[in-house]
Amino acid sequence: MKMIEVIWFGYFMTYVWADGVADVVLSCSLVEQGVGLGGMGGGSLFTQTPATLVLRDVAVTSDESLETFTSFVPPSTPDPDAILFEAKVTSPEIPNANVLLHADCNDQEVICELSRYSSHGSQESSEPAYFLVSINVEGVDFSTTLILQTLTLERDHSTLIQNKLNLPLSRSGTLLTEVVFLVFSPVKSVFAPLRSDVLLNCGFKQQEIPLAQQVDIEWRLQHRGKGQKVLEMKTRLDDLEGSTVVHAERRGSSMDAQVVGEGNASLTLTKLKMEWLFLSPTDTEPTVFKDQGSLSSHRQHGDGCYSLSSQLTVPSDISPGTKIICKVSHPALDAPLSVSVLVESPEPDSYWLVLGFLIITVLFFYNVIG
Repeated sequence: MKMIEVIWFGYFMTYVWADGVADVVLSCSLVEQGVGLGGMGGGSLFTQTPATLVLRDVAVTSDESLETFTSFVPPSTPDPDAILFEAKVTSPEIPNANVLLHADCNDQEVICELSRYSSHGSQESSEPAYFLVSINVEGVDFSTTLILQTLTLERDHSTLIQNKLNLPLSRSGTLLTEVVFLVFSPVKSVFAPLRSDVLLNCGFKQQEIPLAQQVDIEWRLQHRGKGQKVLEMKTRLDDLEGSTVVHAERRGSSMDAQVVGEGNASLTLTKLKMEWLFLSPTDTEPTVFKDQGSLSSHRQHGDGCYSLSSQLTVPSDISPGTKIICKVSHPALDAPLSVSVLVESPEPDSYWLVLGFLIITVLFFYNVIG
């Protein structure tokens, strides 16, 4: 099955000013699973629909003038076809939200995706409804994921229903929601030398009254729709003794359960290593050879450069036509470098060819020595 990587982005921002706070307006896309698989039956994996997200009451620092923010005016006539989310972000607050306030002026692209979210045991069509929102700003270390919960509205004969989502709209034509949970990271990417330790920074916030005391955290290595679990932790925010259970799939991965209650879900990885990938013609997704590649130590050369080599022993059951790839990344490179080799079928006469070559070589050296 072929997987398609889909990225939708928002491209327009505006603001509403108030006393000490501003409303950030993001142009987003509502991403939904399509009908069919990769074009089979005329469908696609994902569909996208234009949507707008208004983040209410984003804090503005005291050294900024509110007059620099223009006003957002809701549509004069509510449109049941428009997808317009309205969310308060006062509790919990989005860390470093001032980046969103200035992204438009700094010509920074904002990537905003929304998708329907179903918690464990709930139906997607039930109310309140939940939505997952992913927001990234190009060129800066800003990345956050929000979980929005719709607010309860009293329905009457005049209540408008959003046509696509089948949810009630406010009198101004917006889907009223609140942020109940958010995950953020102050660092988008981390560079570290091989065999060193690295910290993957991750934090989370929720409302003053938590949805639940139980917290389940799972770190995964994900690539193009496929992945594997790195570490899983189950713990409680009230720090009940003996309540923490940790299962590490990757050797050298760990989390500090003592700081989870403070909203810290960071992961530590020790002894980073290079991994080899192979691609089979019948499978477009790479597979990792675990613990089968040897790695040399750093070697310094006379010109001041360093080199590092890796050797891989290929299993004998690898089928002909398999491509083996070595991929190397470095902060000094604009893009990763890679080399590949194709596994071919052995030639029937190759044994006799090699044997004949060895015999000729031995005779040659015998004649030279003699």
